Amino acid sequence: MNLTFFDQFSSPSLMGIPLVLISMTFPALLLPSHDNRWVKDRLSTLQLWAVNLITKQLMTPLNKKGHKWALILTSLMVFLLLINLLGLLPYTFTPTTQLSMSLALAFPLWLATLLTGLRNQPSTTMAHLLPEGTPTLLIPALILIETTSLLIRPIALGVRLTANLTAGHLLIQLISTATMALLPTMPMLSLLTFLILLLLTILEVAVAMIQAYVFVLLLSLYLQENI
Repeated sequence: MNLTFFDQFSSPSLMGIPLVLISMTFPALLLPSHDNRWVKDRLSTLQLWAVNLITKQLMTPLNKKGHKWALILTSLMVFLLLINLLGLLPYTFTPTTQLSMSLALAFPLWLATLLTGLRNQPSTTMAHLLPEGTPTLLIPALILIETTSLLIRPIALGVRLTANLTAGHLLIQLISTATMALLPTMPMLSLLTFLILLLLTILEVAVAMIQAYVFVLLLSLYLQENI
């Protein structure tokens, strides 16, 4: 039984070929195609409004130098948002429930923000490792602690995204299994668990959106520290 619960997190395959790449590229089909017109229909208008809102929210804490990252951060936000939401549909696969996928997104972007700071303002970036006015005896320990906290950032980004989505999918799987198991014997209790399942599904939609936003927002805050 435990294996069946976790089978939903294994990458689907067809004839031995993993289909994770197809599931990652499918969200691109939901984006508007190139056209001579700025706005083609109401769906395009809604998508442009959402992208504009996301860009404003992400670029607010950044100065003008950080606006060069607008395309990368906005594209990442839309990508994570669509993948997380599509993963809630039946018979689908969520790549971000794989820790390797989340770390593959978090580590290069975190490293890019760190290298940007070391290139543009090396003294300020290195000064973050040692707070001003630190006693001499505590300097080695604080440098070690701050370095560890700096290096653990990409791991925290990836684990946070994967853990929240995995927990939500497991809860949905458990409650849906309980609903079907109780239906023949206790229909009223099964109805109650079904209502809980509906509320949990709504909560998971919110979690999928919030986790995508938090992932990119933290990256933008890391970027702000280094520019």
